[in-house]
Amino acid sequence: MNKALIVITLVAGCSGGGEVPQKCEITAGAAAPDYLQKMGCYDDFRALASEPLDATIPGARSVKVVLDQFDKDALYFQNSVKFKIHHTFADKYLSGPAHPLVPMLAEFNRTQYTSAERRFLLGAITYYEGPKVWALEIAPYDTASPAMIAKLYEAVKKASYFGGQMFFHPTSQTIEESSKMLSGAVRIKTTAELFAQIDYQPLNTGTAIGQLRFVRSADLATTYVGFRDIVVMDASPGDISVTAAIITEEFQTPLSHINVLAQNRGTPNMGLRKAMTNPALRALEGKWCQLSVGPFEYTIKEVSMAEADAFWEKHKPVPVILPELDTKVTDLRNIEDVVVEGNGVKMRDAILAGVRGYGAKAAGYSVIAKTEGVPTRKAFAIPATYYLQFMEANGFFARVDTLLADPEFKDKAAVRDTKLRELRTDMLRAPVDPAFSALLKAKISADYPNQTMRFRSSTNAEDLDGFPCAGCYDSHTGDPVDWDGDLLMAVKQTWATVWKYRTFEERSYHSIDHKKVGMALLVHHNFPMEEANGVAVTSNPFDQAGLEPGFYINVQMGGDAEVVKPPPGVTSDEFLYQFSYPGQPIIYLSHSSLIPAGTTVLTREQIFQLGTALDAIHKRFSPAFGPEAGNTGWYAMDIEFKFDGDPGETPKLYVKQARPYPGRGTE
Repeated sequence: MNKALIVITLVAGCSGGGEVPQKCEITAGAAAPDYLQKMGCYDDFRALASEPLDATIPGARSVKVVLDQFDKDALYFQNSVKFKIHHTFADKYLSGPAHPLVPMLAEFNRTQYTSAERRFLLGAITYYEGPKVWALEIAPYDTASPAMIAKLYEAVKKASYFGGQMFFHPTSQTIEESSKMLSGAVRIKTTAELFAQIDYQPLNTGTAIGQLRFVRSADLATTYVGFRDIVVMDASPGDISVTAAIITEEFQTPLSHINVLAQNRGTPNMGLRKAMTNPALRALEGKWCQLSVGPFEYTIKEVSMAEADAFWEKHKPVPVILPELDTKVTDLRNIEDVVVEGNGVKMRDAILAGVRGYGAKAAGYSVIAKTEGVPTRKAFAIPATYYLQFMEANGFFARVDTLLADPEFKDKAAVRDTKLRELRTDMLRAPVDPAFSALLKAKISADYPNQTMRFRSSTNAEDLDGFPCAGCYDSHTGDPVDWDGDLLMAVKQTWATVWKYRTFEERSYHSIDHKKVGMALLVHHNFPMEEANGVAVTSNPFDQAGLEPGFYINVQMGGDAEVVKPPPGVTSDEFLYQFSYPGQPIIYLSHSSLIPAGTTVLTREQIFQLGTALDAIHKRFSPAFGPEAGNTGWYAMDIEFKFDGDPGETPKLYVKQARPYPGRGTE
């Protein structure tokens, strides 16, 4: 059988970067030195280059540069694989006896990026492989004057073979403003311009084997895709069942709903411009293929069905065991009391105890509600006991048993979808226990008079470390004025989402016992007039080395455009906020398409308020999921937030959710 092999390779050979090679400084076959003072050819660059610490724009390699103003403006291209930050290089080679001593890291950072009297000018040369752009960059928090930038630019230009093609790339909003004062001799390329020239976007790296299928995003409502399909789509969909891998023609944000799903599932996800009409991909349509999504390139090749079967058998997910439910809990508990900390109990165990009765979302909310600097809505939780009671009393668990034993239900996606929809419909028609209804009415009347209430899913099968199940369940709003027809309907609508088709498929993929899922509810006044909604990660997902900390934030104006499931063509404010650095630089990757050009969804003051809350949450959960719990890997919390206020009132921040973030790829 002839097998097509497509390899997308972005850089090759000494003539890489679109330049005519000059005389190389490194002899062919020689080991990479610790530094060079001239960059003679592409092989010199490649020998010293590493993936940037902050790989915000994909497909890039970078070499850090140091200009020593003390030593007649001597310029060094440092080996950035060996010396990942400027300080380690300067400390080894530019500190005594013929040079002034280089201070300790904290003092170095405080002076060499911010002082007008600094000794060093520090930056990096990055080659963006997609658009074939050479760019000089300085740290987003660097306060270098236009004169300093121009001096470093000219020095690098003279010492490098690519100097005639080099741009200056402002890496933050502040530097972009400062760069407007540079002379025309310094050519500028903005982040937006770079991003627009990139064709390949790796979002969740890894390798998968599946049948290559082309599906339009709008057709997913009537087209079934499965865990052995590699799906190529025109746009990022609002939701999708488990697939082997995803390729979208429209670029995504790292916190887009389908990328979070891919990270939860450990499946590759990438963006590729013009993917739907890509001739090489179309040649493989309907065939079994192996797709590898890497940080700089992707490969795809045809394989046999036997190879696909063997891959699936080897890589099928480890079965997820859910936390056992505590069915003895019956009280409608104020949120602060859901997770009980102290008395020598480890935080992770305290959270798990809360999950067993009130679900993961309520447990996470309980912790943040007691965290200084994190504003939340007043809330309470309904235990899973009442969901189980409702299912048992109305015969729905017996009905589920019948479905699970039906061969047609197990074998045909369309049958599963139809039968689960019928189950949900009947759940909405079924009665709620009168005693529970009376208990809930008394709680809302006493503590939330005249307020519409939001009933949010809080199961033992979501927001878990290892099984986040993002978007598996839905939330609904009910008005107590119409108790039976609206408020109790909202309760049942939320309970019924346990049996959504996509959610059922997600659990089946992870070998979860469906009847062991318990739906508790997190309840608070809803946000009827929100000014902004957003999601954030409390670490920098673009920073593999952990040396460039920051918060990654997506935020959109309030209204119908959800930030994680935007309508086609709608963008949000997407930025990296380096909260811990001097000046707290903000690096915008995209701007909302729903507001006037040149404006932002949040003010600088609101971003600082949000950053304060994200910092507090990151530290608060560390004893459960982070370094304080022994986690030596990449740690972050996934946050949902709102800015909401009454008419005429300055919108206030409310944090809605905190859960462990799954990471950034399987490789």
